[in-house]
Amino acid sequence: MAAAGARGRLRLRLTRLLLLVAVLASVSTVQAKRSLVQVITDHNWRDILEGEWMVEFYAPWCPACQHLQSEWNEFAEWSDDLGVNVAKVDVTEQPGLSGRFIITALPTIYHCKDGEFRKYQGPRMKNDFIDFIDGKKWEAIEPMYSWLRPSSFLMTSMSALFQLSMWIRHCHNYFTEVIGIPVWGSYGIFALITLFSGLALGLILVFVADCVLPSRRYRHQPHCSQKKVPLAKRLKPKDGQFQEEDDETEDDLCSQAKENSSQTFEKAVLKDCGDYFQDTVRKRTMESTSRTDDS
Repeated sequence: MAAAGARGRLRLRLTRLLLLVAVLASVSTVQAKRSLVQVITDHNWRDILEGEWMVEFYAPWCPACQHLQSEWNEFAEWSDDLGVNVAKVDVTEQPGLSGRFIITALPTIYHCKDGEFRKYQGPRMKNDFIDFIDGKKWEAIEPMYSWLRPSSFLMTSMSALFQLSMWIRHCHNYFTEVIGIPVWGSYGIFALITLFSGLALGLILVFVADCVLPSRRYRHQPHCSQKKVPLAKRLKPKDGQFQEEDDETEDDLCSQAKENSSQTFEKAVLKDCGDYFQDTVRKRTMESTSRTDDS
């Protein structure tokens, strides 16, 4: 009886051990299947600019994303046969990429072929993904404009803005939860930082503007030659004809302009004086004539 009981306990232990091995094997198989889906971050996102990729943008809290994960993992099993890389991006962990790719809805799927991006808007089943790649249905979709591509300057700036917003959020949580600053105190700190950074940026812009476009008061005035250039033009005979020769040169344009303006002023003054003298002489002549008639 004791031997039968020992054998029974041994069989039970072996059964439990076999079940444990089977569970571990199934877990390792599932993990191996999941490893076929590559994870894209801010550090390695440029890898998708080469080759053909299918990239899913998701969030763990999104129900539609959770429903898609099984189909996406099964689609990844065909990646080697189709010659396509299957990847995913967690937008909660990579906010910079959500801004770089303009993610406005979840889940969002992009097809990338040698740096050209196209948004996938078809059914979200494994067979549909396979037909999309195998049948090259992506060729019928217009690629994104060059200025909207993730590698463009505009999208890089957008990514930096999203990363800045996430950094501000982390700082706010640190101020309120770790240090214990009230919420209004955290807002006040950010307001002061914004005010001083705006003043500094304004001073820098004013300095740059003064260096590039100085005001007329401090602008360098060209030196004008004091040499007088005659305004009259001489006529020299040549081959029985008169040829007009201009004595003005480019270096004397400034002096000529000054002389012309001064001569114009002098003519105006002389004209006014001449009119005044003529009126005075005319009045005196009329006075003397009237006196002679009276006498």
